[in-house]
Amino acid sequence: MAVDSRLPAEGPGGTAGEGVLWPVRSGSVPPLAEGFISRPETAAGIAAALVPGSTVILAPGRDAPDAALNWPGSCGKTQLAVGLAESLWQSREVELLVWVVATSRASVLAGYVAATVAAMGTVPEGDAEAVAARFVGWLSETNRDWLLVLDDLSDAADIADLWPAGPTGRVLVTTTDSAGLPGDYRQSVRPVGAFSRREALSYLMGRLIADTDQRLGAIDLVEDLACEPLALAQAIAVITNSAMSCRDYRGYFMRRREQLTDGADAGPPPPAVTWTFSFEHADRLSPDGAAQSLLALAAVNDGHGIPGSLFMTSAVLRYVVDEATGGPAGPDRAQAVLRILEQAGLVTIDMATTPPTIRMNPVLQQAVRGVMPDDLLEWAAKTSADALLETWPNEEAQAWQASVLRSCVASLQQAAGDLLWAGGCHPVLLRAGRSLDGAHLTGPAVEYWKELATVSDRILGSGHPDTLVICNRLAGALLAAGRAEDAIPWVQWVLADRARALGPAHPDTIAARLNLGRALVAANKLDDAITVLRGTVGDYERARGNDHLDTVGARDELAAAYRAAAQFSDATRLYRRSLTDRERIQGARHADTIHIREQLAEAFMADDKIKDAINQYKRALGDRERTFGADHLDTMRARGNLAAAYHSAGKMATAMQLYEQTCADYERVLGADHPDTLARRANLAHAYYSAGRLSDAISLLRDTVARCERTLPPGDPFTETVRESLTNIAG
Repeated sequence: MAVDSRLPAEGPGGTAGEGVLWPVRSGSVPPLAEGFISRPETAAGIAAALVPGSTVILAPGRDAPDAALNWPGSCGKTQLAVGLAESLWQSREVELLVWVVATSRASVLAGYVAATVAAMGTVPEGDAEAVAARFVGWLSETNRDWLLVLDDLSDAADIADLWPAGPTGRVLVTTTDSAGLPGDYRQSVRPVGAFSRREALSYLMGRLIADTDQRLGAIDLVEDLACEPLALAQAIAVITNSAMSCRDYRGYFMRRREQLTDGADAGPPPPAVTWTFSFEHADRLSPDGAAQSLLALAAVNDGHGIPGSLFMTSAVLRYVVDEATGGPAGPDRAQAVLRILEQAGLVTIDMATTPPTIRMNPVLQQAVRGVMPDDLLEWAAKTSADALLETWPNEEAQAWQASVLRSCVASLQQAAGDLLWAGGCHPVLLRAGRSLDGAHLTGPAVEYWKELATVSDRILGSGHPDTLVICNRLAGALLAAGRAEDAIPWVQWVLADRARALGPAHPDTIAARLNLGRALVAANKLDDAITVLRGTVGDYERARGNDHLDTVGARDELAAAYRAAAQFSDATRLYRRSLTDRERIQGARHADTIHIREQLAEAFMADDKIKDAINQYKRALGDRERTFGADHLDTMRARGNLAAAYHSAGKMATAMQLYEQTCADYERVLGADHPDTLARRANLAHAYYSAGRLSDAISLLRDTVARCERTLPPGDPFTETVRESLTNIAG
């Protein structure tokens, strides 16, 4: 059993920053439903199977019917997962509880990154895939007890290479499609079906306590509802908020099911009937149509979690009528309508989050969308898009909230189809893509922009401004993902279209030419890149003037291309000019100015002009210390760069002093096991070896290899490099 030690966290990538206390929770765990029962008869073996080192997968207990809706998929899997997770947490059997909504690759990656942040206390650097891989590697080695829940895993490909496992860990998965799981995991599937008759009756009786007369006919109702958890929950919600008894409800249910059967061989499953009563009950409580409107909005967003603030936006409230005045309602009215939907068993409201989270069963969402008139669907889609855009923060400080908003946009796209493209691409679609870019979700970002480009070309045409914007973002996403060769055709296409529509001298055309130059450098097509960038610098000089920052920036790009092509004299010449220009225009201590000074130093290093490089690195370090402080990551990197320059110059005493200070700074700020810290430790070990301190070098490399093996994923290239260095030195 884990101990609630309340100690600083030792997390993936290193010792956590200050303020992180164990135990740690990450992700938004849904609340337990009112009247929740642990299902002692139909789920008795699940808790016993969920032991350290195990994976348990909860899936529907019987095949889906031949119908559009997989109602058996709504069998209470998530609620069972919540009950198990909270039980382990409350009993202190786990120190780390991670809840991940696994409906997409982007959602899984965002959940893993959030868990890394929760355990470390600092935001990890790098691509989300790399961060997630380090997190999985840490889970496999840590001695802390943990539970990771993957809720509603839709496609096993979304978790490829990221399946968590470890001797102290428990993995709990809910899914509606166990057939798509890898073969090794199918044996871990635990079928979840309906309640037993005893469980269903206990659940119903436990909820109907305010008026025991309402229990009349309970046994027959349980039988007619086939002990289905969702059907029972919806029936109870209507009964408890009305004067009906179970017998009354059963009468209505039987007649409605007969109507819906309409001569078919078999009637619809119970939840396909009970939700219609819940819908009608909500409509009676809100006869002005507000309940229908807000339910439609909930049905097109991500039912796993919709920010409650979405329903309080001006985009939504203008359509909700204030009962007292007859005019547009305020937030209080919207909150009251949401409570009506909750009382009818159609949504749940989680008040434990900020803002409150609205949840709706995905199968129920599909049912609502299936009967939604076209005009209501169009209204819900466009209003949701406007509301999401209004809800989206300018700065995504809360990664969890941004993930929720992105998931809502994904659900909205699926429900709305082409409705968000009338007159152009709705801005919320662009906002979601930029959010993927900003979160370093490079793989999902590429796929997102690629799909958006396909739709935009089909609906708006290749020459539409929105199509050009999207294709430009796709090219940027491909570059960020390290796929420069794939990016070049997209950049060339954007450039050609802008040149044709705007002319070759237009600033947007020149900017597109600059992007092509960057892509060519990234693809190592350096001769072509230099040709393009030379022309771009000339274009900017004519269009903007020599001292405009766009012109200076283009020279910086050309200098980088020269350096990559080993044309160092041309590179240093341009970097010197840029440094002088930026000092005059932006100031000597501006971040851009310091960055160019460091680029000049790197060019000197590459050209074996070590003394010149040291002078520039020293100046850059001093400027960063005075401007950003000693503990800023850029300052620490600058110190490491200066140490490497002294090392190259053979000034080992100064180099080792700087290396040691850099290592100490990284360990203090990022933790001893952070990948950046490990890289600095390897540099220090090589400096020890160069200075003849063989035992110190071997000792440090052995410790670094052990830390790499513990915290980085198996087969990580850096681990192999450090291990090879140790072998070469130690023999």
